[in-house]
Amino acid sequence: MVTLTRIYTRGGDKGRTSLGDGRRVDKHDLRVQAYGTVDEANAAIGLVRLHTKRDKSTDAMLQRIQNDLFDLGADLCTPETGRKAQGALRVTAAQVARLEGEIDRLNARLAPLKSFVLPGGTAPSAYLHLARTVLRRAERDITRLMASEAVNPAALKYANRLSDLLFVLARHCNARGKRDVLWVPGANR
Repeated sequence: MVTLTRIYTRGGDKGRTSLGDGRRVDKHDLRVQAYGTVDEANAAIGLVRLHTKRDKSTDAMLQRIQNDLFDLGADLCTPETGRKAQGALRVTAAQVARLEGEIDRLNARLAPLKSFVLPGGTAPSAYLHLARTVLRRAERDITRLMASEAVNPAALKYANRLSDLLFVLARHCNARGKRDVLWVPGANR
């Protein structure tokens, strides 16, 4: 467990920050960018949860996901090699499998899509689409990092599955797809 006694350290005042292994890097380092984008996705999910309190199962799912996103951030913050790599908190295949089960369960209750879905319909759905697009950016950040450093493969899988789950959950929050706003190609030409 983490204990925070001071919120500011002044350690980042010159544009550098510490990774989970203690190494100092620039704040624009690919690793920092990747876990920063994951943190942004977590904040977007927090916005969704303002609108899901009545749907206890959806809210509980999102709370689990928010906790998992901190696991993902910790995973990305600590390099796979070097100091503190052994025993570091890593995302697991079981976490990815749980997302797949949730996708399958929710998607089974939805009508098949006949077009792409535009973000909207209901507030939770719109915010879920926002979180989904931030997760897609996190995926791009993680793959950019993977091109230069070792990264836990489950980290990318988790981000990929989560963006899929957020899409399905957005449809679920739109009255199981009945309130989806569908794209009409070329409608405004």
